Amino acid sequence: MTEIKHLLGASAPAEAPRHRGPESPKPAAVPQASASSQAKAGSTASAPQDRKSHDVAKKAGALAILSAMGPGLLTAFAGNDAGGIATYSTTGASYGFGMLWTVPLMCILLIVVQETAARMGCATGKGFASLIREQFGVRISALAMVALIISNFAVTLSEFAGIASGMQLFGVPILASVPVAALACWMLTMSGSYRRIEKILLALSAVFLTYIVSGVLAKPDWGAALTATVIPQISSDPAYVSLLVANIGTTISPYMIFMVSSNVVEKNLDATDIPAQRADNVSGAVAAELVTWFIIMTTGAVLYPAGIKVDTAAAAAQALVPLAGEYASALFAVGLVGASFLAACVLPGITASAVCEAFGWERGSDRTWHEAPVYRGIITVITILSAAICCIPDVDLFGIMMVAQVINGVILPILLVCMVLIASNRYVMGKHANSKLWNILTWFIVIVVTILTVIMFVLQLMGY
Repeated sequence: MTEIKHLLGASAPAEAPRHRGPESPKPAAVPQASASSQAKAGSTASAPQDRKSHDVAKKAGALAILSAMGPGLLTAFAGNDAGGIATYSTTGASYGFGMLWTVPLMCILLIVVQETAARMGCATGKGFASLIREQFGVRISALAMVALIISNFAVTLSEFAGIASGMQLFGVPILASVPVAALACWMLTMSGSYRRIEKILLALSAVFLTYIVSGVLAKPDWGAALTATVIPQISSDPAYVSLLVANIGTTISPYMIFMVSSNVVEKNLDATDIPAQRADNVSGAVAAELVTWFIIMTTGAVLYPAGIKVDTAAAAAQALVPLAGEYASALFAVGLVGASFLAACVLPGITASAVCEAFGWERGSDRTWHEAPVYRGIITVITILSAAICCIPDVDLFGIMMVAQVINGVILPILLVCMVLIASNRYVMGKHANSKLWNILTWFIVIVVTILTVIMFVLQLMGY
């Protein structure tokens, strides 16, 4: 309305000057300053104002960058979930520092995928699910959503399993820890404000500092660890190759592509926020992979020399007690619980958001049950079912996680191809489409991920 009034005011005829009669006295003349004095006064007065305006603009720019950050950080940290921590712990315990060189490569992979997905959301104002439906049709979109629901449900179940196993190390039974965690996750997701949820989850991300502290308490050989990070150690052992593939596959999951693009849209970011989002995704990837490095380094420095093999993050935390001290073990366990809780909060919401976006249903944490029943219903069902199954005695959680891994391995290359095709389409992306160099890099990553996926399936058939 204000814009309409402004336009109407601009187009209205100016008021006619009132006629001054002969009886009206002539207004007194106002003395005019010289041109030089006016210029001098103007320059003197404008100088501080210019500096003030520059400072305000600079401050606004810095605040704009900070306000746009969040989606990349959350997505990167959510990737270090219970399954990821278990994989990294197994890596360190099995091969020491032998796979630390993969961490910088995983960081590059994460940066490329997240930056592309976030740029798509900023440039189009649409999430990845919506873009898939528009560019590839409803059938492919529906197939992708079914696979995403199954995969994310299995991964959410593994997160509650991580919470349960971590809390058991502190003497808390499953029937107490899992229901409370599920209720807390559900209440947080339903809190009704994306920015509030984002702030709470970013605060929870501080739990990953425990892995850095536990790594320092382990007193590793820093020189050997840094050397192993920059000098690759290759082995033809099938078990080594299998774990290598698992490490790289754990870095990027299908839900992460949906998550970062959806959160960008949920936060109402646009093309002007692309530089800030790039900083967000790069810093998030570096921070998350730094945590990964410390997990591998800690277990490699403590468990590998002792010949202790582990297959879960909880087992790694428990094995650290006699070797690295009770504090290091407790911090490792706290990190497992916090990381699992963070991912458990994120996964149901991103699944519901992707499904609703793909089919044009109302979505968003600020929507009520009446406005977005499908969105809130999916979150509720996934949270309750995954927590309930986790509480069933002797349930095969490992088998469920393997199913999720197989589904992720199948749909990830397909989703990456869709992502590259959309991001390189100038009709969709405009001037923010992929450059030739970025296209080469993303297609290279797609090919590498596809090859690694095939290798993973072959090794699983061979029993590794």
